[in-house]
Amino acid sequence: MATTAAPTTTNTGFAMRLLGAAALDPTTYEEIEADRGATGQALLVVVLSSLAAGIGARGLGSGSLTSVVFLSGIALISWAAWALVTFEIGARIMPTPETRVDIGELLRTIGFAATPGMLQIFGVVPGAAVPAFVITWIWMLAAMVVAVRQALDFTSTARAIGVCVLGWVLALGIAITLGLFFGPTVS
Repeated sequence: MATTAAPTTTNTGFAMRLLGAAALDPTTYEEIEADRGATGQALLVVVLSSLAAGIGARGLGSGSLTSVVFLSGIALISWAAWALVTFEIGARIMPTPETRVDIGELLRTIGFAATPGMLQIFGVVPGAAVPAFVITWIWMLAAMVVAVRQALDFTSTARAIGVCVLGWVLALGIAITLGLFFGPTVS
């Protein structure tokens, strides 16, 4: 009588998952995708990345606590919008026959794709805000591509890039709109 072993996942520690996610390691994203226990970790990554954005924005002249809280909130809402738009595009508009959609798996992987965003905190260093934000945004986009490819079971990186870039543009538009309408005034 043949038996089949249950699929196993390695339970890498949180710090190693952060490093693997930042290094764009597909194996790390596969592990995160399979580990339902990583949901809280993914949420923590998104919150820390959003706080880093709010704090790092102080280097752009947004020094008040109200601005930090507001910009952290905008970063969090932008991530949520990006996640939702990415899910809709990847699952409903551009799926492949291999695409298996599980919102939890997608949220975990793209949560960890926000890992490079924690480096936005270096925006507080005088003169470093713009480079810190541009570099981390590009890095997060690259991480999102890997996360989406793994979570949506895409065989094509080009498809994952299309889904992520389109989602990113739409989420960026939402963030800019929210910032213009509800953001603190600059005097």
